[in-house]
Amino acid sequence: MAYAWAAAPAFPRLRPHPRLRRLLVLLPLLATVLLLAAPIQPAGAGAGLGGKVTPADAASGLLVIWCLVRVLRRRSRPLSPLAALVLALPVVGIAVATVTAADPAAALPGFVRYLQVFVLVPAAVVLLVRDATDFRAVTGALVALALAQGALGVYQYATGTGASYMGADVRAVGTFGPSDVMGMATVVSYGILAAAALALRTPKDAPSWLRPCALAAAAALVVPLALSFSRGAWIATALAAFAVIVLTGLRQAVRALAVLAALGVVLVGGFGIGSEMISQRLTSITQVADAPDQSVTDRYTMWAAAASMWREEPAAGVGLKGFPAHRDGHASIGLSAGSDTAGAGRAYRKQPLLSPHNMYLLVLSEQGLIGLTAFLGSLSAVLVGSVRRLSRARRTRGAATDCGLAAVGLMTWQTVDFLYADIGGPSTVLTGVVLGLAAWWALAEPDEAIAT
Repeated sequence: MAYAWAAAPAFPRLRPHPRLRRLLVLLPLLATVLLLAAPIQPAGAGAGLGGKVTPADAASGLLVIWCLVRVLRRRSRPLSPLAALVLALPVVGIAVATVTAADPAAALPGFVRYLQVFVLVPAAVVLLVRDATDFRAVTGALVALALAQGALGVYQYATGTGASYMGADVRAVGTFGPSDVMGMATVVSYGILAAAALALRTPKDAPSWLRPCALAAAAALVVPLALSFSRGAWIATALAAFAVIVLTGLRQAVRALAVLAALGVVLVGGFGIGSEMISQRLTSITQVADAPDQSVTDRYTMWAAAASMWREEPAAGVGLKGFPAHRDGHASIGLSAGSDTAGAGRAYRKQPLLSPHNMYLLVLSEQGLIGLTAFLGSLSAVLVGSVRRLSRARRTRGAATDCGLAAVGLMTWQTVDFLYADIGGPSTVLTGVVLGLAAWWALAEPDEAIAT
């Protein structure tokens, strides 16, 4: 006797939609970006490069493990030889600096941080991003994060609940707090460049609303960037945006620059958004030699100390995380005890000066010429490769030039910003993501992978 259930057809195997499947693959990468919108507890004094492990840092660790599992399952060559060489170059300097440090155990947290930011996370991004659609998903997450942090920053300025600046709690810092005043400015800068690239070269098959939304997002993010009062972020964003605009072509560049000039006049001149404070901050950029403020004096003093450390140990430097220990022996008496931080819900605290606030000088002092050569070689290869591939993409019909513009803009911003800042703080993990996006555009094979 046959039972009815025995003849019943088997349930069909459910397969997720291809786009949903790709989104699930990218989930650890998107989580690494979006988790920076969560409130961040302040790290203790001396966190430095080791720092406090944030949810975004934990997500980046899962991202690396996720990529490793996928590579082992597929049993295929994960990276091209060129990409592997470029991404692995920084390992040379950080490994030598760790081994030759006076206390290798103390240098180990710095080794892990450098490996995370400049090697593992960028490599994971290159491995996970498959095409222009994936690239746009990640830059879209950057814009969403920037809008969330920027909105909070504007609210902080309007309500006087931001970080302390010139005696008032008006500095926009988002969820990063007064101990990481560059955090929100960094995130917002990334968002401006990603949105501007999409607005300048919107994909032909994109919905009609995408370009005006990208334009509106880029314009809106200018406000929190201005209210961050971060001179380094202003300079880096202006230069990177100029590079992106110029690379779109002369005619469109003229129109875009005219729009930006009008926007600046309306925001600062028309609405008076932070006009007096912004004007004073802009003026201070030109006073670095004549009458610098204490922050500029401290920065120049630490730059000189970093150069002095390098002269003492020119080949391998003083070792990772060695700058704080050697600082007082190389700095002049003009260096202050630390920077004052307060506001944004945090109590007053004197934050120690643990780095020269210049990534190139930090690498030179702690890793010597060996480390700096490897570091600059990796960055230069990615930046030059991004520009070259963008030039080829502009001559290819249907190429994803918006991705190329975003890659060049983000990479330009990072290389310029490293003149005024270094890694450290919760937003540092985004540096690895940005380097990975630029490396994918510059080094991914074959060219057809980005011409979609």
